[in-house]
Amino acid sequence: MNILMVVRIEDSRTRDYADQLGNHLTKIGHTVQFCPENLHQEQRDLFDPTAPPDLVVVVGGDGTILLTAQLMPIQVPLIGVNRGEVGFLADLEPEDAFRFFDHLSLPVKTEPRMRISLSIDGTYVGDALNEALIVTDRPAKMLKFLIHINGVVAERFRADGLLISTPTGSTAYAMSAGGPIVDPRVEGFLMVPLAPFMLSNRPHLIDSSRTVRVTLEAEKPAKLVIDGQVIRHIGEMSTIDIIRSPMPALFVDAGQNFFEKINRKLRHL
Repeated sequence: MNILMVVRIEDSRTRDYADQLGNHLTKIGHTVQFCPENLHQEQRDLFDPTAPPDLVVVVGGDGTILLTAQLMPIQVPLIGVNRGEVGFLADLEPEDAFRFFDHLSLPVKTEPRMRISLSIDGTYVGDALNEALIVTDRPAKMLKFLIHINGVVAERFRADGLLISTPTGSTAYAMSAGGPIVDPRVEGFLMVPLAPFMLSNRPHLIDSSRTVRVTLEAEKPAKLVIDGQVIRHIGEMSTIDIIRSPMPALFVDAGQNFFEKINRKLRHL
């Protein structure tokens, strides 16, 4: 199996662990390549889409996994080894990874995770695995949002910001903002207002077959942040269109029960 390893390089202990894991994978017959250490700064494709790896192994935290998914020109099977704080997206703990890979072979069983595609004023700007965040550039200033669902006005409200999350991202910022935890097998958009002016503005879970358009009505500079990695500035009356991405992320099925994993990790927060 051809394996590409992506490592959070800020931590020398994580790098040492990744080297040990890479040596182990080589010994059991896999071909292992490490991504360049400057990849995070260059923001270039993770690999040549005409010759993709069979598997991408990420050693790090959720941020490294999100960046890896962003930099894949096409989605290939991905698994994370948790070396971060909590690691909601990582299905392997460091002490379990060696044993797991001993029994892994092609074809790799995967669980697709829905992503959302985002466009600003008709121009595609990226896909999100966790969430898209719309916030003001000016602290302590509220934004005014107009929401269309399937072309029909669904809501108009003022808030500090707006999160459009995937079910995978429901355990991230959306959960901190008061949104529900959503089974990742559900395909929908979770829309969570941030500190809305009216308490009646509650989170919405919208089926992914619907089209969602957000219009920014406030005369204030704002920005769209995709998975905490990509930032785009948006202006007054800009429209942000949200649809289900045709390329879901492909997480390797490590035999983890989603609800057991979430319960376990939440107890460590």
